[in-house]
Amino acid sequence: MKPIQPGAQAPSIPGAELGGARVVLFYKVTCPTCQVAAPPAERLFRAFADRFVAVAQDPPERAREFASEYETTFPSVSDEPPYEISGSWGIRTVPTLFVLEDGVVREVVESWDREGWNRAAARLGDLVGVGAAPVSHEGDGLPPFRPG
Repeated sequence: MKPIQPGAQAPSIPGAELGGARVVLFYKVTCPTCQVAAPPAERLFRAFADRFVAVAQDPPERAREFASEYETTFPSVSDEPPYEISGSWGIRTVPTLFVLEDGVVREVVESWDREGWNRAAARLGDLVGVGAAPVSHEGDGLPPFRPG
């Protein structure tokens, strides 16, 4: 199974608005790669708070613990087993990041991939007409790539 691909209509996420330009992040609190990606995810949220949707494959209390431990402030929709939301998006690894335009997938980045996440941030910035700073750069202590 592959995540939904560019050009596909994004499935709904309960309680989340997916119209206009959006970034959607799927993560799991026990995932070491998601922990690595927490600071860049927070930078994306701070840059695009009203356009950021996070889906935690965890109960709400675990997502709150993750937020406290990794100093993130983005709210998360909970997707607990059997992971109905994740399944409808074809999630096979976390983190997975999507950029949407009017509910249509424009970018997909699986795992932590600095180039991919920076490209996604730039794409979202282009869609909303603002310059987007990279969420990670060489020398920031993060690896260029880490599989999920």
